[in-house]
Amino acid sequence: MGLQIQKYELRQPIFCPADPEAASVAQRLAEAIVSRDGRLAVEHIGSTAVPGCGGKGYIDLLVLYPEGLLDAAKAALDALGYQRQPGREPFPEERPMRVGCVESSGRRYPVHAHVVAANDPEAERLLAFRDWLRRDAAEVRAYEAEKLRILAAGVLDGVDYAERKTRFIEAALAAGEGADPQRVN
Repeated sequence: MGLQIQKYELRQPIFCPADPEAASVAQRLAEAIVSRDGRLAVEHIGSTAVPGCGGKGYIDLLVLYPEGLLDAAKAALDALGYQRQPGREPFPEERPMRVGCVESSGRRYPVHAHVVAANDPEAERLLAFRDWLRRDAAEVRAYEAEKLRILAAGVLDGVDYAERKTRFIEAALAAGEGADPQRVN
């Protein structure tokens, strides 16, 4: 049975322990997107894509579309029930993020679907950071510690939280592979 995309709710950032179920939920979401439009590819990114990594408990997806098919990617997500990103400073429609919530095994998961051209360097950076964390448990702990530090400083806004996390991500990517870390969050 597929997951029903429900209304997205903005919430303050919190720290959730690693959730092994999230990978299965992300896989089911990815399959639904690809079944809607087989020209798209979907990667699970973010903390829930890294075994043992705690974070906000959101499922982040990277929806990759071939050149020229941005509108088709947005239409596929919209048809599944994803919504435009609410709140302050939403991603622009030329590089959108669609959002929703799903329930699985009694847990509610906010979902962020980042829509990025397959040939955009941003896609490479997002995947590089995920893969870097997957290779190094010590870096996972450091990333978790940074998130907890940000929250302990009183950051209650999701945009501010993402901006502060970006400093860690930029440094990790620069140290890891010399990649250009701009716009990773």
